[in-house]
Amino acid sequence: MLLSYLIRFLMGEAPGNMPGEAPAVGYTGDRQLFSRYALVIIPSGFFDEGVYGTPASLPALPLKEIDGWPILFGEAKEEQIGNTRVMYADLIAGAYFLISRYEEMVRREVRDEHGRFPGRESLPFRAGFIHRPVVDGYRALLRSRLGLPEPEPGIRQIYLTHDVDAPFLYRSWKGLVRSLLDGRGIARTLGGKFGPAEEDPYYTFPRLFEADRFLTEQGPARSIYFFKAGGRTPADKPRYNLRSKDLQHLIRSIHRQGAEIGLHASYEAGIHPSLIAGEKERLQRSAGLAVSSNRHHFLASRHPEDMDYAETAGLTDDFTLGYADTAGFRLGTCHAVRYINPLTRRLTSLCLHPLTVMDCTLEEEKYMHLSFEEALACCRRLTEEVRRAGGELSLLWHNTSLREDSGSYLPQLYAILLNELSLQ
Repeated sequence: MLLSYLIRFLMGEAPGNMPGEAPAVGYTGDRQLFSRYALVIIPSGFFDEGVYGTPASLPALPLKEIDGWPILFGEAKEEQIGNTRVMYADLIAGAYFLISRYEEMVRREVRDEHGRFPGRESLPFRAGFIHRPVVDGYRALLRSRLGLPEPEPGIRQIYLTHDVDAPFLYRSWKGLVRSLLDGRGIARTLGGKFGPAEEDPYYTFPRLFEADRFLTEQGPARSIYFFKAGGRTPADKPRYNLRSKDLQHLIRSIHRQGAEIGLHASYEAGIHPSLIAGEKERLQRSAGLAVSSNRHHFLASRHPEDMDYAETAGLTDDFTLGYADTAGFRLGTCHAVRYINPLTRRLTSLCLHPLTVMDCTLEEEKYMHLSFEEALACCRRLTEEVRRAGGELSLLWHNTSLREDSGSYLPQLYAILLNELSLQ
């Protein structure tokens, strides 16, 4: 089942129920079986007992290439045996390595201060291909060897996603004190606490609605707002009450826009993923609707197998998987792909939507720390890679990033990106 899925995914089929084996491609070193297939990929030994799961299974740098695409396992060698094209580049193992987050399982000792696997430690970054969807390149390699036409380029789906980490700056009682300490005066402080929510600097949602609607009304774009529903660690602050008047008003406003509500699994749930189910139920009760999508707070899905808890909780789609410290293709693809647990090699029903760009990744000093021009060029390059591969583009912009008085280039950058996407 897993092998069949990997072959079909590489051949360009959508991530659904994929029973049976794709007859055009075989994965075997048995020459007696070659004649059954138009193309055979020779296994490299990656999946062998005694190799799989050990440091010896990790690719060695520098990587070889075929047609400009790096290959993680096997050799850059091809031959024709009878009517069968034989490739010694183990594209199956390479695709599995990337989409299953296999490296994060083997290198568990490599984590940042939040328990996340750093993008700068990843093989794609160290080998220089983090900005390219290599698994999608493998798809192009296979189709070319089989004489199949490439699909028409174009961005098939756009996700405009927003993590609601802090909906307000001054409307809580702590915010009232903060307002006084910020020198806003008693009148503005009381207005910030008791006046219209739209006057709070973090309440940029009307601007987000307007910006996203410019794109969602034109084509295949969807907006999703991810809300926290738990978490007791310092990193989960500020905590907010989903049943409060302000939050209920915001949820209703999002629903009226035709946007979706998703779970923003807490930082604590990243440490103890068994908490995800309870947080999902809490959000559903407060929002009054079913929740099927998730993104982890801080992008802190710490270990690949932790995704099992999201599946068990009844979540069907996850939007976590990008790196916080560098933009690019964490899973090696810009297509939605089914989650594979590398510990058990189990193919699951949970659909992973790769995160292309997060706002703070571009700007913050501890991450990429790009200038406006550099950030725009980075986003354009990644968008073009998605377009070429015919994949989906997922942007993460926090509501706080559209704060007008922040001095940040992120509001301007978001507007430019959406305008350019509307023209494609």
